[in-house]
Amino acid sequence: MTTPTTTGTPPRDLRDFYENPAVPVASGTPRSLRQARMLARALNGPATAGPQTILDIGCGDGTAAATAAPLLPGHRVIGVDWSQDALRRARTRIPYAVRGELTGGGLPFASGSADAVLFSEVVEHLVDPDAALDEIRRILRPGGHLMLSTPNLAAWYNRGLLLAGVQPVFSEVSLRGIHGRPGKEVVGHLRLYTARALKEFVAASGFTVERLEGAPFHGVPRPLRPLDRLACARPQLASILLLHARRT
Repeated sequence: MTTPTTTGTPPRDLRDFYENPAVPVASGTPRSLRQARMLARALNGPATAGPQTILDIGCGDGTAAATAAPLLPGHRVIGVDWSQDALRRARTRIPYAVRGELTGGGLPFASGSADAVLFSEVVEHLVDPDAALDEIRRILRPGGHLMLSTPNLAAWYNRGLLLAGVQPVFSEVSLRGIHGRPGKEVVGHLRLYTARALKEFVAASGFTVERLEGAPFHGVPRPLRPLDRLACARPQLASILLLHARRT
């Protein structure tokens, strides 16, 4: 895929950027499957009774929700995004997809109405992640599940790149092009987390962290993918951080 903003008019703001159909809005299947399995284990616990309402906030094109749905039979998965282009694509993959925002007017759901939230590869794009987690906490019932995934600033290869004076993978200095780091796609990352920072941030937002796992990154060059999978055994080194927390 070509860099979305190098051949056309530069975006005026982040909304323009994410409404561009060339901007990637899907994550890799291995991450989606691992996250869905974490949620399925949580929902199969003794405290769960009956169908659950699961919101995929920042659903993008619906790929993650569609991947998770077969592992969550009997539960209702609803995609939520503010990008009209993403929602059009999501509605071809999942039965329910609605427009909503984490800031401004908030999400179109009552307080305590959701049993679980998938928050996949979203927090790194936000100007105000504190307000976003406040809103997620509002819509979750007490004890409800938050399944958050985000790239790891301290991934095993980023540690080596920094030592060599190279901009880390996942980090960006411009919405118009790639500068100083490997990769070809501009994806709009504003914030990056280490495992420790992510756990502290989520806990400070009114959640109890239950588990942290690692997942591989689909953009790692093929010869290095076995090593990337091995790194998942230590989340602090993994490409992607998968965090399960519960609303206190």
